[in-house]
Amino acid sequence: MRIDFWTLVLQTVNVLILIWLLQKFFWRPVAGVIAQRRTAAQAMLAKAEQTRKDAEAERAGIEQTRAGFAQERAAILTAAQEEAARLAQSAEAKAAAAAQKLAAETRETLATEQQEAQARLRAQATELAVDIAGKLVSRFDGTALRAAFLDGAITELAVQPAEMRQDIAELTLTSAAELPPEEKQEASQRLAALFGPALKVTFQVDPALLGGLELQAGHLRLTNSWRADLARIREELTHDQPG
Repeated sequence: MRIDFWTLVLQTVNVLILIWLLQKFFWRPVAGVIAQRRTAAQAMLAKAEQTRKDAEAERAGIEQTRAGFAQERAAILTAAQEEAARLAQSAEAKAAAAAQKLAAETRETLATEQQEAQARLRAQATELAVDIAGKLVSRFDGTALRAAFLDGAITELAVQPAEMRQDIAELTLTSAAELPPEEKQEASQRLAALFGPALKVTFQVDPALLGGLELQAGHLRLTNSWRADLARIREELTHDQPG
């Protein structure tokens, strides 16, 4: 087989021309397209990666927000529980204070009522005792007893300042029962010895005296009777009672 030199040269030239043509009109555009596709793919990959990162960041933000919501919810629940506990304690404290106040007021009211009841009982007992004593002493109003009351009255008048007995021309003597004439005469004579012979004595009867005498002359008043004694006893018993 013979190889023609010129044929070989022409074929080589044809191959070179074909390679040049392919490189210029095919491989370069294809390479450009491939490069563009590669660049676009890389851009898409980068965008996808960025999107993924953004999605991850957004998801992390959502998770953080959820965690914040959970913390806020827990804080709200805790605050609500604390407020409920505080209100319960406050209500309990107020109820306890109200109960203590009511108990104190009740004790005070009971003590006051007890004191008032005791005071009423003591007053009733005092009145009963004085009443019984009055009924008893009213039976002792004889001549000797009236004479003793008159002696006491005369003695008390005698120690009074003289100026208190001056200018007294009339005097009223009150007894629990009507005095016999001789007792009236004796009383008039003894009183005239103190106030002067011109003294006019008027005799009155007041059963409420129970016994004894009362003398009244102007501003001068002398009481020496069972009624006065019992009144003093009643007052002393009343004052001696605990408040």
